[in-house]
Amino acid sequence: MTPTSPAGPLPLTRPERLEPGARVAVVAPSGGVPRERLDAGLDILRGWDLDPVVAPHVLDRHRQFGYLAGEDRARAHDLQEAWCDPTVSAVLCARGGYGAQRMVDLLDWNAMRAAGPKVFVGYSDITALHEAFAVRAGLTTLHGPMVATEVFLKDGPTQESLRATLFAPESVRILGLPTAGVMVPGRARGITLGGCVSLLAAELGTPHARPGARGGLLLIEEIDEEPYRLDRILTQLLRSGWLDGVAGIALGSWEDCGPYDDVRTLLYDRLSPLGVPVVEGLGFGHCPTALTMPLGAPAVLDTDTRTLTLDVPALR
Repeated sequence: MTPTSPAGPLPLTRPERLEPGARVAVVAPSGGVPRERLDAGLDILRGWDLDPVVAPHVLDRHRQFGYLAGEDRARAHDLQEAWCDPTVSAVLCARGGYGAQRMVDLLDWNAMRAAGPKVFVGYSDITALHEAFAVRAGLTTLHGPMVATEVFLKDGPTQESLRATLFAPESVRILGLPTAGVMVPGRARGITLGGCVSLLAAELGTPHARPGARGGLLLIEEIDEEPYRLDRILTQLLRSGWLDGVAGIALGSWEDCGPYDDVRTLLYDRLSPLGVPVVEGLGFGHCPTALTMPLGAPAVLDTDTRTLTLDVPALR
């Protein structure tokens, strides 16, 4: 089955929830990982009664490009080996940064599909892999905090959102923060998709790119992009037709993208003409509290309650 079509996103296969004692693999598909943060994150996972194993190349650095966690083939090998290991129940990313696009086409997606569904967690640059798991493998994934990131190490609600999603997903079907706001009112139903908006734009024109967001609930956020660059990214998505027919839009964080009033003005200018509901500040991405959001799940976005409500739990 083709997970996406010109008609828009389709419901994807949900992996099983985790049980105490589950073996989980930690990989680094993108940027380099500080050892001390990795160790601290592993301690949190062990405190949840998980059995984390670190992939061989997580602490590597690329010989020429220090912003990469090792060679492209090594990072791809780590992810594929972890995914195809039948003793591993989940694959958790250590951090984002940059590099997932360099290795995504080095993965054997036939082998990944054959290995069956399992939990995959990450955000930021990991957007490229979320898209690949949706389009090439037909799997629901979790846009959530990464093991060696500051928000996971220091923010209790961020930790609890991921822990509850992994072990008791029926308890976190209504997603959002009390501080969320309304940019464009309304109510919409669709399949969730999204991540860092710059990564979604960067996928355009690549061989396995999603054809569009028609019928979907688009979750987008960004970090360290000035308003004029956000303008260019959103305009590219609009001009390409990728946003045609999107059902609704949820906005996460826009850290280091300039004063939020300026960013909000831009987002309203680019998105409100679509005529669909838009909720802002829903609480995912590069923010002080980063909620775990399933991608590939049927849900309802409601500006009256300023929430995203899942039709079914994120995991089986």
